Amino acid sequence: MDTAPLPLSIPFDNSYASLPDQFYSRQSASTVSKPELIAFNRPLADLLGITGGQDSELAEIFGGNKITDGAEPLSQLYAGHQFGQYNPQLGDGRAILLGETIGRDGQRRDIQLKGSGRTPYSRGGDGRAWLGPVLREYVVSEAMHALGIPTTRALAAVLTGEQVIRESVLPGAVLTRVAQSHIRVGTFQVFSARKEFDALRQLLHYTIARHYPETDGPLGFLKRVIESQARLIPQWMGVGFIHGVMNTDNCQIAGETIDYGPCAFMDSYHPMQLFSSIDQFGRYAFGNQPDIIVWNMAQLASALVPLMPDAQDAIELFTKAVHDMVPLLKKNWIRVFSAKIGISDPREEDEILINDLLNLMAEGRADFTNTFAALGTAKARDEFLVPDKFDLWEVRWMERITGLDNVEETLSKSNPILIPRNHRIEQMIQAAVSGDYYLFQRLSEAYSAPFTKNHSFDDLRHPPNDSEIVRATFCGT
Repeated sequence: MDTAPLPLSIPFDNSYASLPDQFYSRQSASTVSKPELIAFNRPLADLLGITGGQDSELAEIFGGNKITDGAEPLSQLYAGHQFGQYNPQLGDGRAILLGETIGRDGQRRDIQLKGSGRTPYSRGGDGRAWLGPVLREYVVSEAMHALGIPTTRALAAVLTGEQVIRESVLPGAVLTRVAQSHIRVGTFQVFSARKEFDALRQLLHYTIARHYPETDGPLGFLKRVIESQARLIPQWMGVGFIHGVMNTDNCQIAGETIDYGPCAFMDSYHPMQLFSSIDQFGRYAFGNQPDIIVWNMAQLASALVPLMPDAQDAIELFTKAVHDMVPLLKKNWIRVFSAKIGISDPREEDEILINDLLNLMAEGRADFTNTFAALGTAKARDEFLVPDKFDLWEVRWMERITGLDNVEETLSKSNPILIPRNHRIEQMIQAAVSGDYYLFQRLSEAYSAPFTKNHSFDDLRHPPNDSEIVRATFCGT
């Protein structure tokens, strides 16, 4: 006997909504005319403890039309430095936090709608998202998760049935994003700049309890955030990822990658590769990312100074903590890139070997992903315009790894075969705008196992030809 499908159940356990009203505005999503479910991440839903739900109900809830039991929708307040210039009030201009769940793994996570309409922080915008950025974030954030990089994740994508006006008229969509939290450097900045120190202190206590319960006080908290960011950015660089807009409002306190606007992955390696159309001077280029995260942590430190009993003492202690981030980033970078050449226990001189390879890759226009994936095979030299120079480096490399344990295993675990190449993402978006989601489904499947050889996805390993090269990526707001 057939049974009716169970209604959707989300086990909300909300904590941010218990903070004072100055932290957010209570706000429901705007309704949409014809929500249609594009994708629902059932494995992630299971992790979150979400059960039931058929497509039509999922579309209504994650499109913003229906508030499910236990949700306490709100838009969060924050500020931030955007391209180095401080903006005193930003906030969720097109996002609604539905609430939080404690997953089957014991981890508390936010569930947020993105592209869900105007809020008090929209600053003249429509609060909507169009289909392209929604699908990009869905695919890329899930790919980053599969690559083992801390990231927000995608729970659902819904077509709204409405049009969004950008440079042209485009189909609207809503993304459901999952994160350890949406607390940012800019969340601390807004209360510090306003001299609302009681709120700043309350935010600190809340964030420590949620993310770093083993630490205590502003200095200990700062050090833990620095450690998380010093791990994250070398991981980005290890897969050729360029965030594109590392503003402090896009710098998440829990150490996850957040906000996949004009993000991109490198094809041919160049240390200053840049794609973001809004980054006119290359502030957030690939090679600048370690310097920028140190700058961002300095802004967090500045925001925390009022919570210390002695300002001068705080400045000295915080300055040292931020300066200590530089060697920590370098240590983690060497660890990541040593593993990419098969060395699990690096020595100081391995940095020279790594940089010599990267310099050859830049000079020889070698593909970043394919070169590392081919190390140890005859195909590696084919990535270089002048392979003889690579041959000389390879001799030195072979001398270094001779006698080491687990070289092949380290190489295979550290070098993905597949990454979300920019031209493939653009092809997916163009097809989806025409109503064809085959490429979206295919890329989602392929990037769920980026280290596994699967000949049915061999074409996704190829760099773009000249007509396919993506020279600029766009924010989508």
